Amino acid sequence: MADPDIDDLKRRMNGALEVLRTEFGGLRTGRASASLMDPIVVEAYGSQMPLNQVGTVNVPEPRMITIQVWDNSLVGAVEKAIRNSGLGLNPVMDGQSLRLPIPELTEERRGELSKVASRYAEQARIAVRNVRRDGMDKLKRLEKDGDISQDEQRAYGDDVQAMTDGIIADIDSLLEEKEKEIMQV
Repeated sequence: MADPDIDDLKRRMNGALEVLRTEFGGLRTGRASASLMDPIVVEAYGSQMPLNQVGTVNVPEPRMITIQVWDNSLVGAVEKAIRNSGLGLNPVMDGQSLRLPIPELTEERRGELSKVASRYAEQARIAVRNVRRDGMDKLKRLEKDGDISQDEQRAYGDDVQAMTDGIIADIDSLLEEKEKEIMQV
């Protein structure tokens, strides 16, 4: 009898949770952080590349990020990617480098950051649901092929659903913590 790979599903769901933690780590409340630039991708050389692969990200002072772009032809693309990122940053071009002053956290800015955090959490939920769908499809195939019984398929399906519900609850609690952190005055 074939056994569905529940551990693989769990690993993939936990991967989505770790990505969310990393993205939340980049959402700093009023302080500059190089990890704030991690989710930004730049259109470079005909493909999408992470910002840290086209330039060096530095934090010279608590409220400033600088990006030294390696290829002068990509400075405009990097600036555009930062402006379109939804982080509310306005880069200032300085030759081949960009300076990003981190704005003071106003109530409006806190609301924007909260929306960004919600968007990241929803992306994580979607990723987890996609893993669940893959797992459920695999279980249906195994049952259809006669590798597992209908009762086993239901039992494994219940396990996958319980695992999904647990990870979604973790995502919701991470979002709640991050929103509290963002909204603190």
